[in-house]
Amino acid sequence: MKPNVIIYLLFSLFVLLISWESENAVAVASFHQEVSQEEAIRLRILANSDSIKDQALKRDIRDSVNEAITDMVIDINDLNEAKATIEDNLAMIEGIVEQELINMGINQSYEVSFSEVQFPTKLYGNIVYPAGLYDAVLITLGEGKGENWWCVLFPPLCFLDMANGEATDTSTVEAEEPNETEEEVEVAFFVVEMFSSIIDRIFSSEKA
Repeated sequence: MKPNVIIYLLFSLFVLLISWESENAVAVASFHQEVSQEEAIRLRILANSDSIKDQALKRDIRDSVNEAITDMVIDINDLNEAKATIEDNLAMIEGIVEQELINMGINQSYEVSFSEVQFPTKLYGNIVYPAGLYDAVLITLGEGKGENWWCVLFPPLCFLDMANGEATDTSTVEAEEPNETEEEVEVAFFVVEMFSSIIDRIFSSEKA
């Protein structure tokens, strides 16, 4: 086979590979839907500490508050109406927190507020919530130095989130799913190695 034909075939293979990468990137982008800060209300709970008892309390409060707020907003389609409904029921949410403290036999301070709260970028299924300030119910237990938990109250995603595990940090997703990336890297290295090998053969045969 003539060197020019080989180079042409390799160039064609390279173009196909670039085209595949481009289409793959478009597919990934279309799969993930990004939601802005103006479209969601979120919940964040800060545990007192990372002790087993404090974390158990956090989970119990999470479940009870989530159930109550979901009942409030499940039939609401307007974001502002959902905000007003949640704000009007902050005293009820405080009552839930207090009752869970009593149930656990824990004498601990707490604070419930509804304001703008900073959140990192999070992935819920195929929905991306970028980092930023979100209107949120913030529950701080005791010193608030323990592991925290968050979800989306409106539109209601907390039950979905708990069914599939806690919200996933996008950096964690990348760290936990290396297989597809590794395969792509291996393919890329194979193509490069094959290309280099053929080029070496062409030029070595010309020198001979």
